[in-house]
Amino acid sequence: MPSISIELVPRSAEQLEEECLALKARFPKLEVANIPDIVRMPLRSWEACRIAKRYFRRVIPHLRAIDFCLTEAGDIEEAIAGFDEVLIVSGDPPRDFSRRTFPTTSVDLIAFVKQRFPHLRVYAGIDPYRSGPRAELGYLKRKREAGADAFFTQPFFCLHLLEAYLSMLSSYEVFWGISPVLSDKSRGYWEATNQAIFAVDYQHTLEFNQSFARAFLNRLAGEHSHAYFMPIRTNTVTYLEGILEAGPDKALPATTAVAEG
Repeated sequence: MPSISIELVPRSAEQLEEECLALKARFPKLEVANIPDIVRMPLRSWEACRIAKRYFRRVIPHLRAIDFCLTEAGDIEEAIAGFDEVLIVSGDPPRDFSRRTFPTTSVDLIAFVKQRFPHLRVYAGIDPYRSGPRAELGYLKRKREAGADAFFTQPFFCLHLLEAYLSMLSSYEVFWGISPVLSDKSRGYWEATNQAIFAVDYQHTLEFNQSFARAFLNRLAGEHSHAYFMPIRTNTVTYLEGILEAGPDKALPATTAVAEG
């Protein structure tokens, strides 16, 4: 059944617990969380997911391929222990050059994990901005051949681009990304760092971003299309209140019956 996931940033164990409590109090049917592995944060993704697991039925840690050596399986086993699902991404090189990394690609790590832990559900990344659609679809197929079961996308900021990728990926199971952008600075980051494409009428207001998210969810159809929210530098509960219905007897989301927490 289609799902909605919330992406949580683990700034501290205490902050993460508070955010989980607030989300579950307001949106008790929200049952999936995914947590990125951000090297400057005090918690690794899998450590944070073990905290979030107390509140969410499903948790999905992110693994950065460049952080793992395939001849040191113990580190990988430690990271995935206790989880049923993981998202494997390439990982950006650290700014601190003293930090140890390896020439492991996401395709390498996907194949390694699926061969040794076939029960584990493995997600891979899709980036509609890093290259043209043909190259990205070729990369997706290599990840699928390595063993990826499903995918997470980078956030979309243009519904026309979303619809194009929905058509191209209709046979794949995908979590489609949504992230509010509330300032020129934030938009500049997405455009400069990720080469993100914004709709010509995109506005940096909370109301517009909530309306955009509702329209986004209405575009999703079929059991293979899920959504995840990435509310960076935004009060998560306030943002979601304009998109999802709250309370124990409500379904998610407010404007469509497609997705369910």
